[in-house]
Amino acid sequence: MYGIVKQGSAEMFKTKKSRLDPAAPEAAFSSSEVSQLSGVSLRQLQWWDERKVVSPGHDGHRRLYLPSEVVEIMVIAELRQKGFSLQKIRRVLRFLQREMGKRLSDVFKGESELQLLTDGKSIFLEEDHERIIDLLKRAKQPMFLVCVSDQVRRLGGPPAMPNRSEAAPVKRARSAS
Repeated sequence: MYGIVKQGSAEMFKTKKSRLDPAAPEAAFSSSEVSQLSGVSLRQLQWWDERKVVSPGHDGHRRLYLPSEVVEIMVIAELRQKGFSLQKIRRVLRFLQREMGKRLSDVFKGESELQLLTDGKSIFLEEDHERIIDLLKRAKQPMFLVCVSDQVRRLGGPPAMPNRSEAAPVKRARSAS
């Protein structure tokens, strides 16, 4: 965590080392940007960092998030909205961190559509729509679906359309007869 380093009579705080490589081409997001993108409060982001749910790099006292960490936060936020406990979300995150590496880079390039399906116990990361439908049909309890690709699209560019799970039903006007 943090330690105090004494230099002469002055005390200085030694912060966590940054994992961000300044020469890396990958963009980093500030806490404020992540908060706006994900709808998660700054305090919640700080708490998740302190609890090692998602631990961003640090530049002094600023938290800097890699795009993959922002996607993780957006997935967490969506699962929290659906009522998942932090314990179940940690299982999903461990799975994502283990399984998503190359697959996420394909999503960032626009080469694939990635869906996360979970019931809180079983976790699947699927690209094939036929397989997704098959998993939903065979499920013994309700499955929750998070479109990881939608979360990635929200990272770049103008304000995105609402997630499919958040989209309001379309009301059709009645024709006057």
